[in-house]
Amino acid sequence: MNIASLLLRMAGWTVEITVPDYDKCIICVAPHTSNWDFILGKLAYASVGRKAGFLMKASWFVWPLGYFFRAIGGIAVPKKRGTKLTDYVISRFKSSRRMHLAVTPEGTRSKVTQWHTGFLHIAEGAGVPIVLGAIDATRKRIEIVREFHPSGDTGADMRAIKDYYRQFTGLKPEKFSAEY
Repeated sequence: MNIASLLLRMAGWTVEITVPDYDKCIICVAPHTSNWDFILGKLAYASVGRKAGFLMKASWFVWPLGYFFRAIGGIAVPKKRGTKLTDYVISRFKSSRRMHLAVTPEGTRSKVTQWHTGFLHIAEGAGVPIVLGAIDATRKRIEIVREFHPSGDTGADMRAIKDYYRQFTGLKPEKFSAEY
């Protein structure tokens, strides 16, 4: 048992991660309703010996925070004019031997019905699988047990993904919506 497993167990959380340990993948994480989601997700993935990166505004990567964020998997998102985030992340995937990237399609901890679709485009462009990570506060459970393969129909794909996440309750349920 590692320290991440111990911390989650002490807090009463269980983890089930059964998807393969791919060299490269996108981890779609929902519901995203609290800053604690980040900590729980990082601990859950570490509890099975895996590391995942995450995207963050480049402005946060200044001394001394930049060292810390990079050490825990942070990828600075450039804010240059004309830079397309999906192309940037696809190029990062293509130039990496191993890369797991956690994304929250809600894009915020506030209640939204319009989820971001960039992760679908990144997965297709980089040729990497998507695994669906869920935080279920009601059962104090974090799971990554399902894979998703984009069909190329972004609307249909997003409806299928939201349908999957409807069964889960975030830490702040009033801030989650899987409606379309």
